[in-house]
Amino acid sequence: MDVDMEAAARTVERRNNDPPSSGEDGSSVDLERLGRCRPEVFSNRWVEIGFCVSVLGSMMMAEFLISGFNVLLPVLIADTGIDPSQRTWPTTVFSLVTGALLLPFGRLADMVGGEVMYLGGLSWLAIWSLVAGFARTLPVVLAARALQGVGAAAFLPSGVLLLGTTYRPGPRKNIVFSLYGGCAPFGFFSGIMVAGLCGQFLHWGWFFWIAAALLLVLCIVTFFCVPRRWRRPDLSQMDWLGCITSAAFLTMVTYAVTDASQVERRWASPQIIVPFVLGVASLGAFIYVEKRVAKSPLLPLGLFSIRNIGPLFLALFIACGSFGIYLFYASFYIETVLHISPLLAALWFAPMAAGGVIIALIAGFTLHRLPGTILLILSGVGFTLASLLFAIIPAEPNYWAWVFPAMTCATIGIDICFNVSSIFITTNVPSDQQGLAGACINGLVFLGLSFFLGWADFAVASSPGEGLGQSYKVAFWLGVGCGGAMILLVLCFIRIGQAKSDYTVEEKKARQQTPRLLSGPTSMPGNHEREKD
Repeated sequence: MDVDMEAAARTVERRNNDPPSSGEDGSSVDLERLGRCRPEVFSNRWVEIGFCVSVLGSMMMAEFLISGFNVLLPVLIADTGIDPSQRTWPTTVFSLVTGALLLPFGRLADMVGGEVMYLGGLSWLAIWSLVAGFARTLPVVLAARALQGVGAAAFLPSGVLLLGTTYRPGPRKNIVFSLYGGCAPFGFFSGIMVAGLCGQFLHWGWFFWIAAALLLVLCIVTFFCVPRRWRRPDLSQMDWLGCITSAAFLTMVTYAVTDASQVERRWASPQIIVPFVLGVASLGAFIYVEKRVAKSPLLPLGLFSIRNIGPLFLALFIACGSFGIYLFYASFYIETVLHISPLLAALWFAPMAAGGVIIALIAGFTLHRLPGTILLILSGVGFTLASLLFAIIPAEPNYWAWVFPAMTCATIGIDICFNVSSIFITTNVPSDQQGLAGACINGLVFLGLSFFLGWADFAVASSPGEGLGQSYKVAFWLGVGCGGAMILLVLCFIRIGQAKSDYTVEEKKARQQTPRLLSGPTSMPGNHEREKD
């Protein structure tokens, strides 16, 4: 037995030898208690609160910089003279860079410890958010947004790693992960609100400077409240070929899909077809490297041996594509077709913030009661209805009849999908692959946003000239299709149960290898009498 298995065995033995709190089944009650109590790594509740504020706040800031920039973009274009036809790239480059680098940074986080990568990513994002506020030309805007994406790629998988290794399976983990997912729509709304205020009453650069100040606060909280478990990495074990080939594949394919609508000949242009072919070739090279060359693969194939995880990855990818299409084109439809001011447009997105928090709290108390499959179907219905309402919206819509329910459905979709996926994936991978799990989760989110948004932009540019509103509705119909595809995928291939209290992956392996040592609390002295009763 290796060191990790011995440590897991000792942990489970110690926990099992604690007297059960109550109930007929000592084992189940003990697991339930462990799944609800505060992790031992926190000295008191205030340290745990600070830890949660830091990690949950990082998710909020990632969404803050995505959503707020969408609202701010029309003002930025008018002020800097950027060609409106180039609006997709400033929006997409953040998600593109983040998605392309998540796997390497996730692997590094597993090697060096999540705290180092997490704090470094937050600090890097704060610096380039400060710089972005001074940008005045398209190249500078693109460079600042791309480098912001590097910071997000570092702290997003590390944040999932910190949560996944700190909280064991159970209700407490469900609540924390639900709040983590709920911070996405809350950050989304906060970004829209701040961007709307800055765009209407201040200079647009204040949006980035406010983001830099908030990130600085998170860095300070992180320094004092996030446990330090740094370890010296062996960089010779890093799969550098896998890093290069995966980044090349993700970057070039997403570039081709995103830019296809911006060039004259579109997919017939060498500017598009060459990067796409090279990207597909890079994917083949990545698969070959992972199977035949890498001693420690960047993306271990054993990860896909986990039941349901392949279809779940695909469902999350499609779901985020539907969500990304809705977010981008809903904001543009509201401002450019309905002619709503940036500040009022921000208020129109308010249900996403309130709904995100409410759904997160409800989910935290129900994920251990309802099957994940049912929740994912509900999520797919939310995505479908959100885009459908905008696809058939009348010329002069009533907010409460059309926009409000669409915002609510979108929140239901992304919150439930992200929460169920995150909890299932982090619960079923070992602690030394939690950074990889975080990279996969967030990678599918950001790549889904970029990939499907590129196809939606291509569909809008290719639609007949029936007016701006009608061309945007083509994108919404694509979002409807993505939501429907997710529902079918879940119905046919995904079977996920309730997120109950359970042993960790290491503890399960230790129990299998040392059944006598880890026989559970029912073998403790005195438990036989309870069993007889």
